[in-house]
Amino acid sequence: MVEKETGTQSMKYGLLIISHIAMLVCGIGLGIYLLPILIQPTSPSQQAVASVMLAPSYQGEFSRDRADSDFLHWGEGKLVIDAQSIAFLGELAPGPDYKLYLSPTFIETEADFLANKEQLVRVGDVKTFDRFILPIPSDVDVANYTTAIVWCETFSQFITSAKYR
Repeated sequence: MVEKETGTQSMKYGLLIISHIAMLVCGIGLGIYLLPILIQPTSPSQQAVASVMLAPSYQGEFSRDRADSDFLHWGEGKLVIDAQSIAFLGELAPGPDYKLYLSPTFIETEADFLANKEQLVRVGDVKTFDRFILPIPSDVDVANYTTAIVWCETFSQFITSAKYR
């Protein structure tokens, strides 16, 4: 009788360990998803973004329909470029370590991004997910590029892109 109770007890401990490990994995996954949302700085005001949108030199649309965009990696909304800055109004899937790049060719997959990375120029860090304004570096001429790409450096993930020229 003691052997049967020991077997049942071992099974209970095994299930307990498995359930705790599963909850730990879920907690880590949820933390990775929520942390960027919780620590994001305040987005620029609607008025600040609207002022860039008044007289854009170029404009494009981020879309969820890009080849490598999926339910965790997507963006949609309007992108505008004026002489000094690039502004976005819309929504990006939250994530860590997003960067905005410019490309001379249209890119909509991770493979395209990695194959063309030498030709890309990084504009800056995207730290908010509903709107942003990034200054254009002084050594970057946006007329030499056609596409803006949001890329996650930490996980090498394509998020979205917008052809603006």
